[in-house]
Amino acid sequence: MQIKIKKLSPKAGLPEYAHGPEEDAGLDVRSIEGAVLIPNIPLAVATGLAFEIPPGYEVQLRPRSGLALKYAVTLANSPATIDPGYRGELKVILLNLGKVPYEIKEGDRIAQMVVSKYEAVTWDETTLADSVRGEGGFGSSGR
Repeated sequence: MQIKIKKLSPKAGLPEYAHGPEEDAGLDVRSIEGAVLIPNIPLAVATGLAFEIPPGYEVQLRPRSGLALKYAVTLANSPATIDPGYRGELKVILLNLGKVPYEIKEGDRIAQMVVSKYEAVTWDETTLADSVRGEGGFGSSGR
């Protein structure tokens, strides 16, 4: 599939697969700016990219596992959804869960991007059929 993309900055790099599309579901997204992530303060980091995502698709942003494991850096709203109608710059809301500041450098890989298909829904307001679980919620399975 092809998605239209626009570089808003000459520093921007296109999202890319680290090992190719046969081995990776996510594409790496890079920062176009340096930033310091102070513990527990979310920060929107610019990528310099904008998209024209086709109707019926979304772009999801997810944390990079290496940043999460080594430095406790994640996304504050994971997974983040980029809707098909949005044409502004993609910014990644990063969150440092560690105890010391973490420095992002220009060109660093800061997130993974996955393109996903979705179905539009309409609601049928009615009564619901019974099920074995019923209204059993949190912890209802005994675990």
